[in-house]
Amino acid sequence: MTHILVTRPMPDAVVDALNARFDLVTVRSQNTPLTADELRGALTNFDGVLPTLGDAFSAEVFADVPTPRCKVLANFGVGYNHIDVVAARAAGVTVTNTPDAVTDATADIGVMLMLMSARRASEGERLVRANGWEGWHPTQMLGLHVTGKTVGIVGMGRIGQAIARRCHFGFGMTVRYFNRSAKALDFPAERIETLTDLAAAVDVMIIAVPGGAETRHLVNAEVLAAMQRQAHLVNIARGDVIDEAALIQALEARQIGGAGLDVYEREPVVPDVLKSLDNVTLLPHLGTAALDVRTTMGMMAVENLAAVLNEGAAPLNPAG
Repeated sequence: MTHILVTRPMPDAVVDALNARFDLVTVRSQNTPLTADELRGALTNFDGVLPTLGDAFSAEVFADVPTPRCKVLANFGVGYNHIDVVAARAAGVTVTNTPDAVTDATADIGVMLMLMSARRASEGERLVRANGWEGWHPTQMLGLHVTGKTVGIVGMGRIGQAIARRCHFGFGMTVRYFNRSAKALDFPAERIETLTDLAAAVDVMIIAVPGGAETRHLVNAEVLAAMQRQAHLVNIARGDVIDEAALIQALEARQIGGAGLDVYEREPVVPDVLKSLDNVTLLPHLGTAALDVRTTMGMMAVENLAAVLNEGAAPLNPAG
């Protein structure tokens, strides 16, 4: 009997698909990450697990369960820095993700945050809701007009490229990017050698790199100091890619024009001082929050589980 654990509630269509493909499916009712005991239990008591962001399958967890019953962790999402893939592989556990399903939805959020931050949209909405708007006038809430400006993409993977295309073709923006290697692109873009040089050369900088130890605090005080005073920073990657304390200092000092954030260093904790600032737009990790997108992600995870457990085949989307 094949038993699957789903670590958080999923769209009905995904649960129905799981029930149609496997003998027994347990859907955890909480919307919080697995506890330490639950992580170990997941590896011990289930044949496959559909985990999500925050379910920290670390090397320590695998060390405590050296011969797991679980054969596949079919991650719900493109990012899998919460799973130690090397430790999983050593324990005989396959790790998969859902890369293509999230690209456009996440890119849309990146562009939305760029516009909201540059045009002070969330600040304006708060003004209206607080009954503080006294009517239109020529110098009211002047923001940054992004059309024709320069965007810097940090991480030119699938999502970075999708954002860059929207910026170039939709807003006539000049595209520059920072990436480990040059990319063959279907639009004009200039690769910049260092992140500080990119920061100094763009009006908007959008973070789209994977999370993990290699990118933690990639955007630090030095990078923020290099940004132009009118420039805006957008993060749709992982929260700890930005040194949040350094960002708060830059925003408080009006060192940059503003920021748009969908992710946070210790989410769901958002520092009170960040919430108090009027030059930052804050979203609750909405990157893929559309029913059809989340359903597609779930279906991709189901197919990865089925390939490994039902067919004994390679998964569609191996991670790492």
